[in-house]
Amino acid sequence: MSTQQPGLIPVPPEGGTDPDFPVPEPLTEHGPARVIAMCNQKGGVGKTTTSVNLAAALAEYGRRVLLIDFDPQGAASAGLGINANEIDETIYTLLMSARPQTQTVIQPTSVVGLDLLPANIDLSAAEVQLVNEVAREHALERVIRPVREDYDVVIVDCQPSLGLLAINALTAAHGVMIPLEAEFFALRGVALLVDTIETVRDRINPKLKIDGILATMVDTRTLHSREVLERLDEAFGELVYDTKIRRTVKFPDASVASEPITTYAPTHAGAQAYRRLAREVIARGDAA
Repeated sequence: MSTQQPGLIPVPPEGGTDPDFPVPEPLTEHGPARVIAMCNQKGGVGKTTTSVNLAAALAEYGRRVLLIDFDPQGAASAGLGINANEIDETIYTLLMSARPQTQTVIQPTSVVGLDLLPANIDLSAAEVQLVNEVAREHALERVIRPVREDYDVVIVDCQPSLGLLAINALTAAHGVMIPLEAEFFALRGVALLVDTIETVRDRINPKLKIDGILATMVDTRTLHSREVLERLDEAFGELVYDTKIRRTVKFPDASVASEPITTYAPTHAGAQAYRRLAREVIARGDAA
């Protein structure tokens, strides 16, 4: 476990910062939050890893961040050291409430400036129970509304599905970040996700846009990874984040330790990559 003091950002090993994505100025006031849905219907592409570590990195840069675990597996909750199975009220409770008292369910984390709305297996019932509700696509939006002024960024860690929960996340969001494993099979499903995003934008949420596509699990030593990155740039151009997340065992190690990599191994290249992504997100204007 790291002995890093809360709120202090380690100096990158190379001794400098990226000139394209400078360290952001501190905020003089907070809110209203920009909502980012971390979405991909394919599993195992780094959604939760990115949600947890990007949220922690943004908090290090002085942003107030709320991470919403929106997956019944509760991986984001576990990744931040919170056992959601021992909690009576979760995101599921709020979704089922006519007047959600969101602040009472929010859990503080060990990362200064980062809070969590936890999830457990109960959330799996929400998709069925919401079907007969009026304005069922807006359930998550109602949950976020009471606390939106308290945060700069809300990140929704979606489950690997394009069902009703994912539609709720897209309805509540201003932007979508798509983590994409650097392999050809991962590319095949992106078109379907983009179609879903466009449908939600046309029919429910006109403010929704794709913030960017993040290449994850990259191994630039292999020709396969390099070719996938080239295809990604050809297909999506400026939508592809300049920051790439390389494959490393430190990410699962940090998950086992129930910490973001930014505190578990603060000077590791993986931690530096997520800090760079946080600076890029802020520089693009996708976070306050």
